[in-house]
Amino acid sequence: MSSSPLVQFVAYSSAVEATFWHTLSTRKIDLYKLDDTSHDILGHYFTGHTITSQHATETNISMPARLCLSNGAFDDANTAFSRLPPFSYPSIGKIKNTNTFEDFKALDKTALFKEITEQIWQDIKSGEAVKNPYLLTRFLLVTFADLKKYKYHYWFGFPALITEPPWHFSENGEIKSIKDLWKFSDIESFRENYDLFRQKHSSTNAGFFLVKRSNNEEVVIGSLSEFDTFFEGCDSDERIVGFADPSSLPTNPGWPLRNLLVLLQRRWNIHKIKILCYREIPGKKDVSQTCILTVEIPDSGTIFDECPKGVGWEKNSQGKLGPRSVDLAPLMDPARLADTSVDLNLKLMRWRIVPNLQLEKIRETKCLLLGAGTLGCYVARCLLGWGVRHITFVDNARVSFSNPVRQPLFFFEDSLEGGKLKAQTAAENLKKVYPGSITEGHYMNIPMPGHPIISESQVRSDVEKITQLIDSHDAIFLLMDSRESRWLPTMLGASMRKLVINTALGFDTYVVMRHGVKNIDSTSKSTGASSSKMPEIKQLGCYFCNDIVAPTDSLKDRTLDQQCTVTRPGLSAIASAYAVELMVSVLHHEKGPAAPADTINDPSGSTETSTSTPLGIIPHQIRGFLTNFNNMLIVGQAYDKCTACSDKILEEYKTNGFEFLKRVFDSPTYLEELTGLSKLHQESEAAGDFVWEEEDNEL
Repeated sequence: MSSSPLVQFVAYSSAVEATFWHTLSTRKIDLYKLDDTSHDILGHYFTGHTITSQHATETNISMPARLCLSNGAFDDANTAFSRLPPFSYPSIGKIKNTNTFEDFKALDKTALFKEITEQIWQDIKSGEAVKNPYLLTRFLLVTFADLKKYKYHYWFGFPALITEPPWHFSENGEIKSIKDLWKFSDIESFRENYDLFRQKHSSTNAGFFLVKRSNNEEVVIGSLSEFDTFFEGCDSDERIVGFADPSSLPTNPGWPLRNLLVLLQRRWNIHKIKILCYREIPGKKDVSQTCILTVEIPDSGTIFDECPKGVGWEKNSQGKLGPRSVDLAPLMDPARLADTSVDLNLKLMRWRIVPNLQLEKIRETKCLLLGAGTLGCYVARCLLGWGVRHITFVDNARVSFSNPVRQPLFFFEDSLEGGKLKAQTAAENLKKVYPGSITEGHYMNIPMPGHPIISESQVRSDVEKITQLIDSHDAIFLLMDSRESRWLPTMLGASMRKLVINTALGFDTYVVMRHGVKNIDSTSKSTGASSSKMPEIKQLGCYFCNDIVAPTDSLKDRTLDQQCTVTRPGLSAIASAYAVELMVSVLHHEKGPAAPADTINDPSGSTETSTSTPLGIIPHQIRGFLTNFNNMLIVGQAYDKCTACSDKILEEYKTNGFEFLKRVFDSPTYLEELTGLSKLHQESEAAGDFVWEEEDNEL
């Protein structure tokens, strides 16, 4: 045996999540304060395995043997064990957090390490480690948390008892893969029975186990507490003791084996044993990387009660024995931690589902929400879900008692004492949902056609303000109650070539549409249809392009049901979600707001229009009907006599500015006269072919 090589074990590396430090900080401030006594924590580890690189030169990458800590490490024992990640194994530890960096440096770390080492030894002697083998993996963590700078100094100890003389490989000193020793049927029998064993014992005591073949050649799994009876009738070379091995190296077992071997020697006088190093690829039902080795140690004939010495301090990043430190200032502020967390779902989408997802572009898009009611609240929440940070509200109303149940950014308290201003309150409450959002609320009226000016200075100020807001934002959402309040933002959005998305509701119907913008690419003949099956459209229409009458004052003489937006409760959430999803899709098209319209909606994704963007098609208008839960995708062409986006209107605004707007506000017929709609009406009436009736076709 003297010629056989020593067994060399792979030590742990620590892997501490940022959320663990955040939880430690919270407990230090709220619970521990100046108390520097030790506290129980729970870590976990996974079995080692290798993965194959996906690059052209496929190579096997060994996963490190890591002891992991997360924010659940401080939970009480029952909760902590139940919250362990799947396929992981527990390791209980002690954390001692000092009050100053000087205390951390002066701390008698050797005494603390010895204390944990002696606990492991006592667990072995008393048999407690047989009942609960996870006690063999006890660890120590000493820390100093600088909460002003969010800098953490720490040192892990993973005590392993030293055996004298040390363990050697038996005979030829090889670790062999289970694939080289067992038949496929044996491997499958082992895997299936170990899964049943793990389910029975959970992961708490499944990290150490016994293995043998039964009379019918089935591979049987047992717990360490069955050792005295489990191997009855087995030859000594047929007895196998297994452990969940965090090592992935083909020639070296992991650190937990050291204390397991001490237990086997001290408890059952074992001096030669087969060890199964259980390794699996989590969730893949693949245990083919499991190894088996035979180890032995000379029989001294003497059993000592004195605790052996222990080793196991983690080395620092320079490979020397010493503490580590981590600076989490950019992450540990709760608002900053939330900032990294809210985008997790989006980043996971980009990993596999939508690799071309432009998260940074979405994040930096500045959104102006004209209307902070039901639509505005739902649009804002959905924008947050997409990672949008800049959201501005405009509204001229106050929160009423009927609002909070339908508008998710308001609460009952907001409607007291006459109600808070909606725009400002929505902005404030949105920051409560996510402190990293950049929100503003503006209380103002939007001047409207057919609503005569009472105070020219006030109207001029309102026009200047709304113009500045539209100019400083990238996407404009029209979410107001009245039709005419949408005219000025529509005209300004067309003038500035902004992405304008309009959402309007009926009782059980809705329309969500993006306004067309002129394609400044002179080489492009059309912008209106991405499918060759659709006729070419020079420019997509806006909300007013289907009208043959100008928007006028619709707010006078309205009954109660006309003063309120009476809709089915779920309608706003549906329409708002479509509006945001439409914006995100447009942002991913190379032409942006000038993107052509898709109309074919094939769930199989087999049509040419199904890949307009990484997220799918980009319609012009979505008209929905809850009566039959149906959507229609419609394309509308820009109207050369449109009262909001036609060349005549935009040129007049460019030339005369506010003087033009004054005439629009004061005269309900000016827009029709300017665009030629009045003349069209006269010609039609003269021809006697049609009778024009003013309709409000707002959905």
